[in-house]
Amino acid sequence: MKPSKYARIECERRFLLGQLPEGLDPAGFEQLDDLYLDGTRLRLRRVRSPAGAVIDRKLTQKLPHPSGDPARRVLTTLYLDAAEYERLAQLPGRRLAKRRHRHAHGGRSFAIDVFEGALAGLVLAELELASETELAALAPPSFSHCEVTALPLFTGGSLASQDPVRVLTEARRLLAHP
Repeated sequence: MKPSKYARIECERRFLLGQLPEGLDPAGFEQLDDLYLDGTRLRLRRVRSPAGAVIDRKLTQKLPHPSGDPARRVLTTLYLDAAEYERLAQLPGRRLAKRRHRHAHGGRSFAIDVFEGALAGLVLAELELASETELAALAPPSFSHCEVTALPLFTGGSLASQDPVRVLTEARRLLAHP
């Protein structure tokens, strides 16, 4: 992979939750509608408010980090206007819908993703960190069941392309073990 002057390194850890954290505002969320474009490493995303107003439209590419560390990726994002988004949204791909809540815990703001459709019941938390030092020092949050950062099945692209029954079965298996 050739480095790009437009890309940045994303440091992120993901956790499986058995339930929503206490104190989470059920009405405070953003609706994320993703389209993972067939034959590419691109994701088209529309972010909407609970009332349905469009907040953001973007096209993102996430590539593995050269180190192979699953908590680090090379990320490039383009922000789109409505016409660009609509044009790209016509392309074939795999769709994924979720509600993203923000949850303050331990001085950090976690993204809590509640999946919809065929993945209903799956709840993941993720936290993007500013540095590799913070990435290594982060203890799993008390509201999580286990970390899934190193499990490719629980990445967005996999969640959109895998059999939902397989994903939910694996999540239940993990949740059944302390």
